[in-house]
Amino acid sequence: MRRLHVTALALLLVVSGCSAGSSATVSSDPNSLSVGFTAEPANFDFTGTDGTAIPQALLYNVYEGLVKLDENGKIVPLLASSWTVSADRKTYDFQLQPGAKFSNGAPFTADDVKFSLLRVKTDWKISIKSKMDVVERVDVVDPTHARVTLSKPSNNWLFDLTTRLGAMFSPTGVADLANTPIGTGPYVVAQRRRGDSIVLRENPGYWGKKPVYSTVYLKYIKDPTALNNALLSNGIDVISTITAPDSIPQFENDNRFNVVQGTTNSEVTLAFNDAKAPLNDVRVRQALTYAIDRKALLDTAWAGRGTLIGSMVPPTDPWYEDLSQAYPFDPARAKALLAEAGQTNLSLRLRIPNLPYSVSAAQVVGSQLADVGVKVTIEPLDFPAVWLKQVFTDHDFDLSIIQHVEARDITTFGNPKYYWGYDNPKVKELLAQADSGSTDEQIVKMREVAKTLNADAAADWLFLFPNVIVAKTKVTGLSQNQVSESFDLTGLGRV
Repeated sequence: MRRLHVTALALLLVVSGCSAGSSATVSSDPNSLSVGFTAEPANFDFTGTDGTAIPQALLYNVYEGLVKLDENGKIVPLLASSWTVSADRKTYDFQLQPGAKFSNGAPFTADDVKFSLLRVKTDWKISIKSKMDVVERVDVVDPTHARVTLSKPSNNWLFDLTTRLGAMFSPTGVADLANTPIGTGPYVVAQRRRGDSIVLRENPGYWGKKPVYSTVYLKYIKDPTALNNALLSNGIDVISTITAPDSIPQFENDNRFNVVQGTTNSEVTLAFNDAKAPLNDVRVRQALTYAIDRKALLDTAWAGRGTLIGSMVPPTDPWYEDLSQAYPFDPARAKALLAEAGQTNLSLRLRIPNLPYSVSAAQVVGSQLADVGVKVTIEPLDFPAVWLKQVFTDHDFDLSIIQHVEARDITTFGNPKYYWGYDNPKVKELLAQADSGSTDEQIVKMREVAKTLNADAAADWLFLFPNVIVAKTKVTGLSQNQVSESFDLTGLGRV
């Protein structure tokens, strides 16, 4: 691993990890907050490690971009105080916040914008890096003015800047991204205890509004009952997302807590390995989709609180259409399609992350597929490390169930190398036309993409995950909707 000498300040801010199973001390200080999560980051480098656990913790909190998403999905300024777009929609001029600097003391300037955006092409390793290929050049007009020129108009590009792809880095802060994150955000990573917690502390040199909580403990608890008990016993102050839906009423009926309910853009998807026989046969994929009673699955796996959508498009996207009835539950139709495809004795491996929603959904899927003669072997894998390696990277699976939380990730179906192996030239062409066309053309083309994927049964979109946060009544400012990769701490307050 590459290493570089870090400043004394950074050394003071970052403490090496301790042994797994140790427990962070949660202070009674009213300026501190403890938030419970289920999926722990494998490291701190979201430029080289797929999955959402890292940006969930660090994006907007430690790392910032030029722009960000608010809870309604609107693009708003962050490190860019404003921007303009040329008439041909290929040139973006960003005016930068004056006085912003990185947590190692380096000033944030237009040079860092150029370094960060071009570095996605040269140094990033994750699958979505190709979204920045449209960047043709970045010019430093002056220290607070960066100009980005695209090779073609792109409706997606500014939106993609709100994700981890738009995170700003300093050339002096990328030596050890896996262990030592250096950003411009309101927090710095002060401590990590693997298997237990991450501690974020207020960045004393932050350019923007001072965070209400000077210390935030991110506690990682996989077991949903233990997570709930941690809140009930004052071990944490917030559950970032409820993982045991049957427990929600106990919090709704307890005046010590507030339950915040909204929506997400997180599609819980039964992924098919479309590149692998027999799942490369559309009849088999359609059969499996007809065999699943998604309403019954939602009632069982998430107490009916999610939304049936039938596509990779959540209702918060402009091109949403309800396709949830395109494949009504029809076991007889499923059996007929399997027979037509010559797959009457089908055996499949369902390799899932060992997370509560996936485990619950897998039991329903396995049972319902057995009813149409498909034998399913369920294999829970440690998440994120093992699932990401074996399923996402190595494509060693037949079926999987995963919550896709990245915004507008329908575009992944345009990449045949993505883990579901879907390859349809028509979809790639439609995605390109949607990206380069007018706003109205984008909506039309993206709806056609969704319908094509649905007709191909490229995956089975089981349900849209709800956003259900439980917090002590003292905590305010929690976002009702979760539409970005970040669990954004910057708007939190207290009473």
